[in-house]
Amino acid sequence: MQDTMSDLKKWLLLLALTAVCVVISYEFLDRPIAFYLHEHVRHYRIFARATQLPELIVPLGAFVLLWLGIRALMQRPLSAFQAVILLCVVSLVITEAAKRELKIAFGRAWPETWMRDNPSLMRDGVYGFTPFQGGQAFASFPSGHTAAICSVMAVLWLLYPRWRWLYAISVLAVAGTLVGANYHFLGDVIAGAFVGISVGWMSVRLWQAGLQRVGAERTFRVSVAEADGENR
Repeated sequence: MQDTMSDLKKWLLLLALTAVCVVISYEFLDRPIAFYLHEHVRHYRIFARATQLPELIVPLGAFVLLWLGIRALMQRPLSAFQAVILLCVVSLVITEAAKRELKIAFGRAWPETWMRDNPSLMRDGVYGFTPFQGGQAFASFPSGHTAAICSVMAVLWLLYPRWRWLYAISVLAVAGTLVGANYHFLGDVIAGAFVGISVGWMSVRLWQAGLQRVGAERTFRVSVAEADGENR
């Protein structure tokens, strides 16, 4: 119970810290960074091309889920590593669903006009949030790409801590290219990271709680069987 409360306190602290960082970014950082990138950095194609890499995560996750599902239908048990991969996919799917709803709820305008003639800060001077009104034209917040990579990296961070430096580099690379290409404001990627980390974190804890429950029930059944055998 103490560990659960500890995790809850950590998550609430992370939520509060994210909210503060997003507000500070919105008020003081997002606009000057976006204008600077528009003038000096955005024309480097490496940023735009790099942002396409996270788009492969979702179809790859669907393929992995199909593969693991076929193995399950063949009644083949999952290895520990395959179970972790399945957990990464589940975390990714939940994150994708959550970020779509959050984008609609917040309705933030994009930094640049790059999709379906969307209004933007650079072209139209549009800056801010229009909750539940904008659709895809106002879907900058939170960053879906950042949320996706963080949902997977959070699972691996908790279950394979040896490679945390690599997970951190992966997240920073994705977030950096999104901001560098001016596809997202800094505040967008901060919020996206929180969404992905939250889903991955909770997915691992739910999975571990389920394993503990299964282990407890198995121990109980063994104890009952042993007691019944002794009574006979």
